[in-house]
Amino acid sequence: MSVDRTIKPPFQAWFPLAPSLPMPSENLVKVSNVNELFDAVDNAKKGTTISLADGFYEMPRYLEIKTDNLTLRGESGHREKVIIDGSNSIHGELIGVTKCSNVSIANLTIQNIKWNGFKLNTNTNVQNVTIYNCIIHNIWQRGVKAVLIPEGDRENIRPKNCRVQYCLFYNDRQKGYSDDPADTAENFGGNYIGGIDIMYASNWIISDNVFIGIQGRTRSARGAIFIWHESRDCIVERNIIIDCDTGIALGNSFKRPDTPIHCSGFIVRNNFVTRAPENGILADYTNKCKIINNTIHDPNNRLGRLIRLVHDNDGLLVANNIVSGPKICIESESKIKFINNLEKDLTEHFVDPENGDLHLKESIDDVVGKAKPLPEVTEDIDRKPRPQTPSIGAHEIGR
Repeated sequence: MSVDRTIKPPFQAWFPLAPSLPMPSENLVKVSNVNELFDAVDNAKKGTTISLADGFYEMPRYLEIKTDNLTLRGESGHREKVIIDGSNSIHGELIGVTKCSNVSIANLTIQNIKWNGFKLNTNTNVQNVTIYNCIIHNIWQRGVKAVLIPEGDRENIRPKNCRVQYCLFYNDRQKGYSDDPADTAENFGGNYIGGIDIMYASNWIISDNVFIGIQGRTRSARGAIFIWHESRDCIVERNIIIDCDTGIALGNSFKRPDTPIHCSGFIVRNNFVTRAPENGILADYTNKCKIINNTIHDPNNRLGRLIRLVHDNDGLLVANNIVSGPKICIESESKIKFINNLEKDLTEHFVDPENGDLHLKESIDDVVGKAKPLPEVTEDIDRKPRPQTPSIGAHEIGR
């Protein structure tokens, strides 16, 4: 198969930029080809940093990290110049993390694999993983996947304190049947695809990422960010989601008998979501979660689901959100607190809604100073401080 060795990732000047990471001076292993990469990972000792030179790494098979305190990163810091490609791999997954903790992966691109890009084998006790400033491109099931954990030692080995930050998830087109032979008309109809899909997460941070075009064959894909199965105390903030079938999903309507709730104690704040036809932000079997100061825009949403609340959502707070399009969709009988949400088409007031830029271009009386101050929201999507009388939505426009 002929493979394009360059990529042109989507970029807009207002997208979040990752702070640079210093290169360690000790325990550094430099690699410049695939054989050296496999040797370095297979023989790494704790505390090693594997530094990849700029180049195209055509993977023959799955690469598995099994060493504590290991860092795998692009040397130059230019993530689009270090490309790990799975087009000709004999396996359906690219990079796995198994039986280890404190692994960091940064400053590189993974692309072209039919199943999972970064596979966290969390059933083997994987903790404290950071994925930073990476590009996840044309991954046809999940860009980041954390797997089901069997009962037994679940509480001890659930994945804790992981981070996905400053990454770009994008696909060139909708998923088709040819991309993933396992996703057939008989099961998911070509819609078994998402950005991040994690189970039993505890204290994760998913922040400052961009998701573009994560779409199923019939535009019914899973979430750009999808968290479920007894996950708790995670923060989802300052993400930009454009033209993905589902934006942020806290749970879904499938719940195993051993799963009392999908998400508890979550904070979803300061996110932009543009044109998510299935769900902009979904809460489905949650407890004591907060959906606060987000901006969701899709006046023509086909199902009327910019914010959708389904099944049990006890203690849910939905506050200070801009819902630019259909009103909040309530399919839950739980006691939910709604405070100062603006449900109004603001297309003409956004900087560039067609391209997902939902910053406000001027002060609007309905927005400025109309939010309820919340201790969880001290900054906006650009990390600008909120005043004592803050604005509704993810962007603090001020006067």
